[in-house]
Amino acid sequence: MKYKLLENPSFGETYDLVEEGLRKKAMINIFACCKVIYEGRAMSQLDFGERFIMLKPDGSFLIHQERKVDPVNWQPPKSRTRAIIKDETLILESYRRYPKEKLEVEIKKTHFANFAVAKDYQELEIAGYEKDMGDMIMKHPSMIEAGFKPTAREYSTEHGFIDILGKDKEGNLMVLELKCRKAGINAVKQIRRYLSDFKDENNSYLNEFELEKKEIRGLLVAPSIGDDAKELLEEEGIEFKAIEPPKELKSDKKVTLDIF
Repeated sequence: MKYKLLENPSFGETYDLVEEGLRKKAMINIFACCKVIYEGRAMSQLDFGERFIMLKPDGSFLIHQERKVDPVNWQPPKSRTRAIIKDETLILESYRRYPKEKLEVEIKKTHFANFAVAKDYQELEIAGYEKDMGDMIMKHPSMIEAGFKPTAREYSTEHGFIDILGKDKEGNLMVLELKCRKAGINAVKQIRRYLSDFKDENNSYLNEFELEKKEIRGLLVAPSIGDDAKELLEEEGIEFKAIEPPKELKSDKKVTLDIF
């Protein structure tokens, strides 16, 4: 069966659907009245409300409210999910080993649940976006500053993937966050989280790069920046570089570099 849909299922029926979807490595979607509890680097609780729950074959676990783009709670890929029936209640649990985290969803009422076995092997390719900016900087590192040497792309940290890591001419580590549009406060907060991964002088990140100096520079790269974001950058001691994403000329398919 490639997909399955249940309307107003019982706890037992929802449990069976989740178990079948997990076995088949399917995308599982549940619309339910639920309570959410998170335990990990912090603790949080979201009391009962109607939310959209999504489980993906890569281990991602997302809970969406009716507002905002981002999930209100989530677990990243490679998390492990299980369903249990406890005290006549259906519970979905998502675990992550490192860092140790647990996301628990207690379902009070399921309105509908479905799974779908999807096959999609394509990668999204959009010209003029962060990937193109990254390609451009890797080919022309001096556009960041003289002596800049990129060392890694999409470098994984506790808080996500850093677009570009590199070293300046003095050997200091540089953390680059790329935005293809005007950067706002969220972009500053994002790079601030990445920089926090390098604060401990004995952490594995610093040891991996064998830094001669322990100065870590953060650099936000975008076409422009908002006033609030600029103020927060200055407060955090993070730098900014104005660079436009590359544009492909239809006449000769060459890439133009717009640097300010």
